[in-house]
Amino acid sequence: MSHNHEQTLKQVFAHPISMNIKWKDVVHLFESLGGRVEPSHGGRETVHLNGKQMTFHVPHGKSIESKEEVMQLRHFLEGAGVSAPG
Repeated sequence: MSHNHEQTLKQVFAHPISMNIKWKDVVHLFESLGGRVEPSHGGRETVHLNGKQMTFHVPHGKSIESKEEVMQLRHFLEGAGVSAPG
């Protein structure tokens, strides 16, 4: 995993929750972990990773817009077997 992907993973699992996570960095993280990201309806993208699937809202700006969205990312990654970097 590249340094940039590791930094993105750290942001997703950060306490307190980081609100400075760029969606394109999250997409690149998913891809680096072997995931597939596909466009979906209504400004959403579906992510397939380690047998798990979830559809996420794509932020209108460059960064994820809410703590709830960061928590969704965190829970999805945990469910797919990805943990916080140690």
